[in-house]
Amino acid sequence: MDKFKTLTSTIVPLPSQNVDTDQIIPARFLKATTRDGFGDNLFRDWRYDEQGNPKDDFILNDPKVKGEVLVAGKNFGSGSSREHAAWAIYDYGFKAVVSSFFADIFKNNALNNGLLPVQISESFLQKIFYYYDEHLDMQLRINLTKQTITLVDTDDAESFDINPYKKYCLEQGYDDIDYLLSQREKIEKFEEGAVYSV
Repeated sequence: MDKFKTLTSTIVPLPSQNVDTDQIIPARFLKATTRDGFGDNLFRDWRYDEQGNPKDDFILNDPKVKGEVLVAGKNFGSGSSREHAAWAIYDYGFKAVVSSFFADIFKNNALNNGLLPVQISESFLQKIFYYYDEHLDMQLRINLTKQTITLVDTDDAESFDINPYKKYCLEQGYDDIDYLLSQREKIEKFEEGAVYSV
């Protein structure tokens, strides 16, 4: 996974509320066993019609809208616990998702796969959407070290919470296995000094 410390990016707004994991990545695309390629089917049924043609009115099909931050409405990632939802968002190119509420399982899956879920107040979320309507090139700065999110143009900012262990892993670019491997020397020294009894 990529290391995450500070990200400054334009945004992709998705103000819809209660976006569930089947809308993020429909169940029929869960057959693959690796994480690669899921981004192609991110929001598949919203992006394409039944003939596979892009829908002009969906935000990801607008060539003028680009960014590494997806800003979503309240209650993002509800529904089934599929990890593929986080895979699809990350594989598409997003590094962070901002919302006023995340489903717990989605939030944990995101953190385990290098995708930062930034949970903010509903009022700050609406401020972002409101500002975007007037400034389509607006940027957000997400500082993981300081745990802050800032509207770059206005300096309006808010702090967010994150599990300290997951924060460390994101900053180092570790998944859980990488973290264990980074502790190998300490583990070996502990084992060498351990006294075993039957």
